[in-house]
Amino acid sequence: MEGIKNTVISRGRILLTIGILLVVIDQVIKILVMNCMTPGQQIDVFSWFKICYVENIGMAYGLKFGGVVGKVALSVFRIVLVVFLVRWMWKLLKREVRMGVLVGLTLITAGAVGNIIDCLYNGTPLLGQVVDMFQFPLFHWPDWVPLLGGRLFFEPVFNFADSCVTCGAIYLLLFQWRFFTKESK
Repeated sequence: MEGIKNTVISRGRILLTIGILLVVIDQVIKILVMNCMTPGQQIDVFSWFKICYVENIGMAYGLKFGGVVGKVALSVFRIVLVVFLVRWMWKLLKREVRMGVLVGLTLITAGAVGNIIDCLYNGTPLLGQVVDMFQFPLFHWPDWVPLLGGRLFFEPVFNFADSCVTCGAIYLLLFQWRFFTKESK
């Protein structure tokens, strides 16, 4: 029993370290952008990669819904999601679930925490802007393509936290899907 307890604690410490590291990276990048750039400024790193300072009042990748009420709902949803994920991961740690599942959930949780911090401190609490900075305008669609002609292939500007959530979700879907099919049974 003592060995299981030590395993839970050591795996929990690893996940906590990963989560804290991801949130710190996210916040350092955002602080650098806010202190070294002005809103709307763009730096062309490569033809296919830009660093842009965007204050996003919506959600990931610049999506918006519901004005002020939607923003508050999104902020509250993020907080509830983090509480749920942390509690779920703690239960999964005790069940000795594969570490890959827990790392994927940690990525999602860390990304949500990074954006919650922005919403709390970059403006009015729960209504604050999230700082976005990465854009990958890979190419423009040819003019003859219906609905997309002349537009950028990948136009949204996003941040490190958004990447954590997206990569965590994709990782879980591609490589850990068996866990979720077993969990439902």
